[in-house]
Amino acid sequence: MNLPNKLTLGRIAAVPVFVLLYVKGLVWPAVAVYFLASLTDMLDGQIARRRNLITNFGKIMDPLADKVLVYSAFCLFVGNGVMPAWMLMVILAREFIVAGIRNVAAADGKVIAAAMSGKIKTALQMIAVPLLVIRDIHPTIALLAQIFLWASLIMTVVSGIEYIYKNKEVFKG
Repeated sequence: MNLPNKLTLGRIAAVPVFVLLYVKGLVWPAVAVYFLASLTDMLDGQIARRRNLITNFGKIMDPLADKVLVYSAFCLFVGNGVMPAWMLMVILAREFIVAGIRNVAAADGKVIAAAMSGKIKTALQMIAVPLLVIRDIHPTIALLAQIFLWASLIMTVVSGIEYIYKNKEVFKG
């Protein structure tokens, strides 16, 4: 197994650690684990491209690892009232629709690359999470957290619509 794939698996392994720290109220250690896990997302892609280590495992597991990390945090936020449940449902609905489109396309031998709007959505979500974790330390951080959360929701909807529109031929099969 190559280094980028090990980093991806490390990100997945960090999720229960982040969750445990957050649930125990250990805010700063939770943010540190989340930050390190998020850093692996940037590193694994850079290393894979630079060293020509791109694998099918990485293509599938890298975005999945991001989703497990971010959506685990979002579930915690719904559980403690920091984020409304409907917002998570919209986000998850988009993810299931996109995954469905990708699976149908893959059955036809087509690979659908991630669009820039989806990458922006992911970046906004990954920034929103640590801000939501530390939101109580200052009202400005709480405001920033809400701005990033809402911006990520908007980009979730925009990227989902874009994805459906650009891949509408999948629905004709």
